[in-house]
Amino acid sequence: MAEAFLHPRCTNCHVGDSNLPGWDGLDYGAGALHGMAVNAGESRIGAEGLPCRTCHVTSPAANHIPHAPPHIDEPWQLPPVTLAWQGATAQELCMHLRDPDRTEDRDVAALAEHVSTSAFVAWGFAPGAGRSAPAGEPRTLAAALLAWGNAGTPCE
Repeated sequence: MAEAFLHPRCTNCHVGDSNLPGWDGLDYGAGALHGMAVNAGESRIGAEGLPCRTCHVTSPAANHIPHAPPHIDEPWQLPPVTLAWQGATAQELCMHLRDPDRTEDRDVAALAEHVSTSAFVAWGFAPGAGRSAPAGEPRTLAAALLAWGNAGTPCE
């Protein structure tokens, strides 16, 4: 699970209150921030003059063209600050995922449901031509979450 959650495709948006999404590990080098000096602001939908939807398209269209604006069928935004784990270790991520104060009161079943139904998660696993992605797919990650929950959410 940690390999998927800690993949740059996920951590670049799961950022803290800096509101600075990244391009770390996506052919831009370690620590690279999102281009165009994007700051998602407190709203998490982008700066007032440059919201996420300026380049990220809300549509069900496929992502076949390399380096074209990414599409998902949900309005683009960063996850809430409480769901930030960029820079976390696997151990820290584990502790985060089992803390309801940091998961918007989602238990393991609700986390698995989110992972298996979120358009953002689906896009992260299949971001389109020319983009790296974590191994697996949302439903295998959801199954792993449920197995982890059934095992008592160990962090060893």
